[in-house]
Amino acid sequence: MRIGELARITGASPRALRRYEDDGLIRSERAANGYRVYDGRAAVRVRNIRHLLAAGLTLADVHCFATCLDGDMATAPPSAEGLRIARDRLAVIDARIAAQTEARDRLARALDAAPTASA
Repeated sequence: MRIGELARITGASPRALRRYEDDGLIRSERAANGYRVYDGRAAVRVRNIRHLLAAGLTLADVHCFATCLDGDMATAPPSAEGLRIARDRLAVIDARIAAQTEARDRLARALDAAPTASA
């Protein structure tokens, strides 16, 4: 299948697919006209990559799961390395949420303390 069809059936943009390929997460062959051609397994890999990215992992994190991207990752038991990566990423997300919450609270306090403007 060509890149447009792979994009359509997986929900990934062609740009994202080229990025995954540049990062070595998916592979294509080149047709005589130079177009990328992917085999049927690429769709499963792309869906799994997107599943991991949607869970908050980075492309660098996804590389650690490269050997199991062809299976059903959503229901497979996690590995010890996968759990470590997920815990590390969760800590990063929690820290970002805490920083954003603090910034929101500071802004709310500043607005509460500000005199009201007349319209």
